[in-house]
Amino acid sequence: MRTLVFDGRTGAAGDMICAALIAAGADPNALAPVSDALPIRYDVGEVDKNGIRATTVDVLVDGDADEERDEGPGTVADHEHDHSHEHDHSHEHGHSHDHERGHDHEHGHSHEHDHDTESAGADTPAEGAGVHRSYREVVNLVESMGLPAAVESTALDAFELLGRAEASVHGTDLDETHFHEVGADDAIADAVGAALLLADLDPDRVVTTPVAAGGGTVEMSHGTYPVPAPATTEVAARAGFRIVGGPIDRELLTPTGAAILGAVADGVDAVPDLAVERAGYGAGDADFERHPNVLRALVGDGGEPGAGGGERDDGERDADRVPGDHAHDDHSTDGSLAHDDIAVLETNLDDAAPEVLGGLQETLARAGARDVTIVPTTMKKSRPGHLVKVICKPADAEAVAERLARETGTLGVRQSGASHRWIAEREFETATLRVDETDHEVAVKVASTTDGTVYDVSGEYDDAAAVAAATGLAIREVLRRAEADVRERFAEE
Repeated sequence: MRTLVFDGRTGAAGDMICAALIAAGADPNALAPVSDALPIRYDVGEVDKNGIRATTVDVLVDGDADEERDEGPGTVADHEHDHSHEHDHSHEHGHSHDHERGHDHEHGHSHEHDHDTESAGADTPAEGAGVHRSYREVVNLVESMGLPAAVESTALDAFELLGRAEASVHGTDLDETHFHEVGADDAIADAVGAALLLADLDPDRVVTTPVAAGGGTVEMSHGTYPVPAPATTEVAARAGFRIVGGPIDRELLTPTGAAILGAVADGVDAVPDLAVERAGYGAGDADFERHPNVLRALVGDGGEPGAGGGERDDGERDADRVPGDHAHDDHSTDGSLAHDDIAVLETNLDDAAPEVLGGLQETLARAGARDVTIVPTTMKKSRPGHLVKVICKPADAEAVAERLARETGTLGVRQSGASHRWIAEREFETATLRVDETDHEVAVKVASTTDGTVYDVSGEYDDAAAVAAATGLAIREVLRRAEADVRERFAEE
């Protein structure tokens, strides 16, 4: 398995992620769809950070779109910028992107670009430039770029994380959330650019070690807030990786950086077992005395879930896993079940129509539910009712709760204290049954511990029912034969 590992000891921002991917082997020319769609261009260069050669990516305003686009993105710059720019912010930043891009209120900071490159002219940073869009406008723009489906999905996952974080911070609906800096051209260039570069690098798996958030406080229009800032905190709560404070009192992890990592990476506690093929470093702007301000990216063979190295995998590697789902789950020792972080939602209903209850499995699954249980119960005044219990990933809890309320009319949904479950590793095998000279296939789910020991096989009922209808066999006989076929295969191994 080819694995990409992000190692964010001094944080992460959108430009640092793009730079690290290029340094790890991605082709900068993959960025062309963004510079074709937006009035920006990418300037890729190199800089020395505390003795480490690192790659830089600056998003610049494209003053002459046609001329600049003919040059193509990805050319390593051989010029130096010494420019500074200010936004409506009042605190300093460690990266080329401000930490509050995802907020729909304005903050301020000023910082300088001091990449060690030579300036060939008045290159204007695109930070904060362009139209500041709503979440829905950003989605429409990304969908209009004509991106490959996987790239578009990754970019939209990142913006959904940002949008839900903003909606939570400000108490707004997702579609009503208005981005300021995260909706600007450079932030879109970071998120979509990272998705394009990742697709070009094409790893089988992406993981990240705990990411440094920094420390101290930041000044925003509503007052002084501790680092990590509210939007970053909300993104981290929904993402699949851990954050850690330090190593310096400065904001190191931006909402855009957190959202990109949350959209693409599983969390691990340490760099996994890996035969490293390539290492690259993406630089942030600031220079720190004792800490190189870089995001490291490692690419190599290994890093399989359950293979060691402080794994934090969710165990959802079968057909039940949904795109963009990267829950932070603790790796357990070989031979046990996998630790899966979850949220459990509950509500009591005393007036729900049977048709509504019957459709909850499907409607809640579309919102992110993993399991829905409906239990008859007795409510106040001895009235019959139902207890609805839903298991979902923590990142999906808000959306599932909202859908549950809309579908049932309940006045409240509570989240119970359960925070994780122990689950089997799951995969599907196909059993072939020969009946009257005709072959019939039945899918069989195989449950195993993290070391691969199979302890249960279970045929899929719908497949068995179809075979039974075609052959005249009893459904349980079809299931018995299918499960026996798969058991024999694993016994031979």
